Amino acid sequence: MHVTSKSGRVFDLPSPEEEARIRKGISADPDTRELSEEEMVQLRPLGRLKVAVTKQPISIRLSPEVLEYFKATGPGWQTRIDQVLREYVESR
Repeated sequence: MHVTSKSGRVFDLPSPEEEARIRKGISADPDTRELSEEEMVQLRPLGRLKVAVTKQPISIRLSPEVLEYFKATGPGWQTRIDQVLREYVESR
């Protein structure tokens, strides 16, 4: 069975027969076991980790040249603008 995510990725899920074979193999292997829901919750954090200092969303007008420069540097361009502004503040 194929399932498509919101981002468009396609996942091939096992059929019920394949799932049964997988579970049988897990239970037959003495070195592994299926984790309980409680154990799974402990292993994976839900959502992003909370940070001590959060950034505040704002609206700011920048010149096209500045915006183009930072966007051209790739993902994380807003963080780099923040870094430049922090350095400016610290130098004052």
